[in-house]
Amino acid sequence: MSWYQLTNPGEVISPSLLFYKGRIESNIRSMVNIAGSSGQRSAERLVPHVKTHKCPEIVAMQLSAGISKFKCATIAEAEMVATAGAPWVLIAYQLVGPNIDRLFALRNMFPDTTFASLVDNEQTATLLSEASRERGLRSAVFLDVNNGMNRTGHATDESLLSLYRFVSGLDGLSFGGVHIYDGHIRNPEFSERKAAADEAYEQALPLLDRIETECGYEPMIIVGGSPSFTVHALRPEVYLSPGTNVLWDWGYGDRFDGQPFEHAALILTRVVSKPTPGILTIDLGHKAIAAENPIENRLRLLNLPDYTLLSQSEEHGVLQVSNDVWESVQIGDVFYALPYHICPTVALHDFATVIEDGNVTDEWKITARSRRITI
Repeated sequence: MSWYQLTNPGEVISPSLLFYKGRIESNIRSMVNIAGSSGQRSAERLVPHVKTHKCPEIVAMQLSAGISKFKCATIAEAEMVATAGAPWVLIAYQLVGPNIDRLFALRNMFPDTTFASLVDNEQTATLLSEASRERGLRSAVFLDVNNGMNRTGHATDESLLSLYRFVSGLDGLSFGGVHIYDGHIRNPEFSERKAAADEAYEQALPLLDRIETECGYEPMIIVGGSPSFTVHALRPEVYLSPGTNVLWDWGYGDRFDGQPFEHAALILTRVVSKPTPGILTIDLGHKAIAAENPIENRLRLLNLPDYTLLSQSEEHGVLQVSNDVWESVQIGDVFYALPYHICPTVALHDFATVIEDGNVTDEWKITARSRRITI
């Protein structure tokens, strides 16, 4: 029996998200081992992003592995991580509008957890500082640095040093360090990916050195994501923030060499119709699997050879197969779909069915798929 097949799939509705617990544990061990290569600080260097799984049980597994710092994108994710017992959380997002007030509500609810957020401009820094001073508090912030992705972050020029000085002069803020995300670097081959990541990182080095000189200590530098994880693991001075690695997916698994992670999340789907010879319809529409990519890059059915995904609607996936395959497949047959992009796929599901040794053993709520839990 293949690793992904369930002993009793009749226990699972379709479409359903499946988490393979043993493989998740293996991926966490691999993350720790990579972070500890060359005798470095292993789990202490990891700041894994929780956006991939949004699940407190996986945070608990990472805490048990010695990981104590986490990264997230939303207040809901931060609440989930703190509820799981994490002592340190970076909201890797610049907070604006009501989310600033929600940050302080979060801090009140979890006084034993340290929270930090990002800033990349003086206006946001000023607003957060004023809100902190009104409450008699100080808020930890990281400077968000843009080294080529051009999504968020301050450019790597002299004005970055000016922003550091501005932030350091605000009574309501405390400088926590620097955040550099290079998600634009996706070269498949490791040496090419390393060359691109090194070049991008080196743009910031002179300014980071000057910030260290001015503040008088070595600031915390959180750098990279899943594609560049194995590159930045070679830098002993930085913290690492892989995310997708904990579940892995088709998109990253096929694209990046040198990453020893296992696919740990699938979607179980069933055949619901055979409307005409050569056509099978499964109950896997774009409400159950991420659809931001072209149709040919959305899913891979592990136990069905030689098919073409012709279309998806909200609750249906239409497959073209050979007449021989069409004859052999029956209504109700189970297929296992590997998502191209697991992070937004997880966010489409309320629960994950937990699989161990082919058996259903638990059900975990995807707690932080909502933008709001209680705060």
